[in-house]
Amino acid sequence: MTLPTEPIGSMPRPAALIEGVQAAAAGQIAAEKLEALFDDAVRDTIRRFEETGSPVITDGEQRKPSFATYPVHGLANLAPGGVTIPFKDGHTRQLPVLTAGPFRYATHAAAYLDAAKRYARVPLKEAVISASALSLLYPQEGIPGYTREAFLEDLVGEAEADIRQCLDRDATVQIDFTEGRLSVKLDPSKALLDSFVDLNNQVLERFTAEQRRRIGVHTCPGGDRDSTHSADVDYAELFPALFRMNVGNFFIQLASERDRPRVLAILGKHATGDRRIFVGVTDPIDPRVETPEKVRDRVLEAAKFIPPSHFGTTDDCGFSPFGDDTSTSRETAFAKVRARVTGTEMASRILGV
Repeated sequence: MTLPTEPIGSMPRPAALIEGVQAAAAGQIAAEKLEALFDDAVRDTIRRFEETGSPVITDGEQRKPSFATYPVHGLANLAPGGVTIPFKDGHTRQLPVLTAGPFRYATHAAAYLDAAKRYARVPLKEAVISASALSLLYPQEGIPGYTREAFLEDLVGEAEADIRQCLDRDATVQIDFTEGRLSVKLDPSKALLDSFVDLNNQVLERFTAEQRRRIGVHTCPGGDRDSTHSADVDYAELFPALFRMNVGNFFIQLASERDRPRVLAILGKHATGDRRIFVGVTDPIDPRVETPEKVRDRVLEAAKFIPPSHFGTTDDCGFSPFGDDTSTSRETAFAKVRARVTGTEMASRILGV
């Protein structure tokens, strides 16, 4: 038995799929043609994932428009002009804004699992967006006849259903919480961060302790078009609140951190109880493919601070969280996954686990 290793979620989409999505949005191809492109992309992604030897895989989020907006894509009660997220290279991503209640998901993540299960022969995990990220859809000025309190009650119910349906399909679940470090940047008092954690825990308290052992949370400084939105926020500012989240697994971006030993030392103090901390050993933003030996060395470095019983490996982030991101090729992404799997096995043998 080796150290556990898992991907985060997204993989770059094939060019044919990206072109098909654009053509469908312009009304140039039929829905049946687009569905066939989605199906081909999922089948190919799962095949490639399984060929890496990864013991846990995803469908690469091939059908999701983005990791953050899949639940609300196509809703009629949304408008442009929501929260804008600036990235270091100058580009931005903007969330929509809710215009009327009640709030309901248009798509639950289990729909993607159902499609993936037709092809997968190894265990699947599903990434879901956090309730805290979707809470940003509610406008500051409010919505007549639909209070923020009513919205949050609806949101918690929908987020619970999103997770529960995936668990019912025998998948493990990862909550994407990339807004964690960003919230510290927006509000250094950390009141916003604390409110985010409290909201997510409202969702998590609806699950049993056994179910929460199959749920994890992922944090990173955001990754899109080879740029980040909050890498300048010190992890030391995030971790006390992050580890209040009532889950069993934590997926932490680390390969691209400048001072990994310092962060690992902090993580080691949180590796308690039944927690397992998956540290990033491959960097999706770096175009250079890590060698298995590089991954091995990063694993051995982390093992100096985190006991193997509380330790696992992962990629820093998804390779293409937004559906139109072409900054990383599929070949590069899967080569990095293969290096992660092989390097983790090499380190496991050295560590005797």
